Amino acid sequence: MAFENLSAKLQEVFKQLRGKGVLTEDDVKAAMREVKIALLEADVNFKIVKDFIKTVTERAVGVEVLQGLNPGQQVIKIVNDELISLMGSTQSRLTYSNRPPTVYMMVGLQGAGKTTSSGKLAGQLRKQGRNPLLVACDIYRPAAIKQLQVVGKNYGIPVFEMGTEVSPVEISKKALEYAAEQHHDVVLIDTAGRLHINEELMQELLDIKATVRPQEVLLVVDAMTGQDAVTVAGSFDSQLGVDGIIMTKLDGDARGGAALSVRSVTNKPIKYIGMGEKMEDLEPFYPDRMASRILGMGDVLSLIDKVQQNIDEQEAMEMQKKMRSNEFTLEDFLSQMQQIKKMGPLKDLMGMIPGMNGLNLEKAMEGVDPAKEMVKVEAIIQSMTKEERSNPSILNGPRKKRIANGCGRTIADVNRLLKQFEEMKKMMKQMNNMQKGKKGKLPFFR
Repeated sequence: MAFENLSAKLQEVFKQLRGKGVLTEDDVKAAMREVKIALLEADVNFKIVKDFIKTVTERAVGVEVLQGLNPGQQVIKIVNDELISLMGSTQSRLTYSNRPPTVYMMVGLQGAGKTTSSGKLAGQLRKQGRNPLLVACDIYRPAAIKQLQVVGKNYGIPVFEMGTEVSPVEISKKALEYAAEQHHDVVLIDTAGRLHINEELMQELLDIKATVRPQEVLLVVDAMTGQDAVTVAGSFDSQLGVDGIIMTKLDGDARGGAALSVRSVTNKPIKYIGMGEKMEDLEPFYPDRMASRILGMGDVLSLIDKVQQNIDEQEAMEMQKKMRSNEFTLEDFLSQMQQIKKMGPLKDLMGMIPGMNGLNLEKAMEGVDPAKEMVKVEAIIQSMTKEERSNPSILNGPRKKRIANGCGRTIADVNRLLKQFEEMKKMMKQMNNMQKGKKGKLPFFR
């Protein structure tokens, strides 16, 4: 999970600060030394760490903080503010041309995830009502065109290609003519990459840029390459000119130093981050939400976004009615679990809930694999008859034995599930009682 190590270390530092009734200047400086080490271990650029610590320390040793009612929390707020500033302060959205088609030129080194990011972005734009076209301009990498076609097919996006014998400049030129004829209002050009930056690559990209005059040049970098990603971003920007950055594989980088460094080094905004394999896992980048995640304060807004993207609203309303009328069954429980699975790894989702920071999460889930637990529960419920799912009270000894044998589990596993289900129903009943006399939906669906 992104920033996992950094988040855990910062939370340990802040836990010590919160425990002090009064902060001295020495307390702040000692805490900042720990923060500095944590940032450097997270592979954040040394100069950025130095400037960051200097700014935070200067603000934190002020009279207002040291003499405040809750100095520990004030220091945390300062760190939060400076992290947001470091990553760009506000969300940077894609811009659109006044005269369609809007052209986005996707650039980056080979292996950064350029082709899949192009497809995911096109898929999201299509969901927003746009009519995107993918253009295959990588004529060098074996099967690059085929890969883009597969990605395009997955998201229902047409792909324009002219094989490997025509130059990328000519392909991009013809693609714009085709887009105008077919009324595509967005064109995403998937350009070639190399294993390293060289003169030949840059000249080709400059020629394509001069031909299509893109609305934005979007650089795709691999977060797992750490400071190399920052170096690559600086080189592409100085030679080609970059308008925004898409940082992929952030879910696989426990350090996260590249995300904290690239904005300050290049002065170019991170527009999207890749957090998984699905189309929805290419997320708009919000500096304030990311800072909140890093400091273990959750990210409720991103969690709500995931719910809205993955949970069917009509089904949610039906589920809410059943909860209120106490008609919630094991069939509904199974359906709810399957919808939650669409939203991504449970550990990541729980990390977005305030209070469920990395440290608490590790303790709460010690020795438990949420994905395996969900598979176990699914298997048990799917081994039941429709009648048993609707009315668990009929589950006697022989029925439980049959269910356990049918899914390869034990009777104890079946009993445990039934107990959890009953506890969940009790909790729902309590929530319903609290809701009586109030209008509107349950809090989660407001």
